[in-house]
Amino acid sequence: MENQALTYEYFYIIFVVSFYWIVSIFTVFINKALLSSQSVNLNAPLFVTWFQCIVSVILCLILKGCAALFPNYIYFPKGQPFQLNIAKKILPLSILFTGMIACNNLCLKYVGVAFYYIGRSLTTVFNVIFTFTILGERTSSGAVVCCLIIVFGFWLGVDQESIAGSLSIIGTVFGVLGSLTLSLYSIHTKQVLPIVNQEIWLLSYYNNAYSIIIFIPLILINGEFNEIMKYEKFNEPFFWGIMIVGGICGFSIGYVTMLQIKVTSPLTHNISGTAKACVQTVLATYCYNESKPSLWWVSNFVVLFGSAAYARIKQLKMEEEHKKYTLLDVKSKI
Repeated sequence: MENQALTYEYFYIIFVVSFYWIVSIFTVFINKALLSSQSVNLNAPLFVTWFQCIVSVILCLILKGCAALFPNYIYFPKGQPFQLNIAKKILPLSILFTGMIACNNLCLKYVGVAFYYIGRSLTTVFNVIFTFTILGERTSSGAVVCCLIIVFGFWLGVDQESIAGSLSIIGTVFGVLGSLTLSLYSIHTKQVLPIVNQEIWLLSYYNNAYSIIIFIPLILINGEFNEIMKYEKFNEPFFWGIMIVGGICGFSIGYVTMLQIKVTSPLTHNISGTAKACVQTVLATYCYNESKPSLWWVSNFVVLFGSAAYARIKQLKMEEEHKKYTLLDVKSKI
């Protein structure tokens, strides 16, 4: 009986990790189709991102309603985003959230899916920098070496894209900005979560609700209103169908990310995400029939190696700290 329970647990973990991979990869390909494919052909990336925020808020409201009707089966935290005291505390984080998802989608618009991982690979480096400058936490020399390896892999990937003639400077800049805002968002999320009683779903609901408002002036400034008005496929069911699918994917990726962290650990989630990115890159080169030189692939593996090594160093540090606190706890009880 015990072996059956353990087997079920293993299969459940495999299912969750596989589900995360499928949803995450599918989301990237759907967003790429929305942002730069000829079938959609709408030059309004911020509008697309804004609509995805609307879909996320609607899904949160549906979950909230279902939780009220079936409290024994569905849970969604209670809370209203448009309260002055809440807005004052969460709005700065929501601005970072808006910048993060906007930069990610703008990066994906201008670069290929195969290069997307390299373009967005500096998150770990910015995490180390901001953890030190904002939180005052020092990083081991091993972790710094890993960051240098990632930076080298990023530089090599950019160089190879440039040699191939497929480098998008603006796409790469948005990738770096996406990494930067994601890092800042992760750090500030830890500071804001106590305000919403550690409820990640509630924070996601608030961020998307505020982003709907924040995106409106950005869409107007970017000149996307005119693009939307003259868009020929605005009344076609196909367009709205793929837009809704993109919004559902954007909402789902948040859910499956939290689910994977819950059944494994934050560290395992990072390793899984790194491995997923490798598979995503291979799939992209196959689906888009792209031929890449050897050094281009080397750049990907350098970034993967640096990221995996950094994750391993963090794991060892966590284990060391756990043993230290366990030993102190034992000594305090003696």
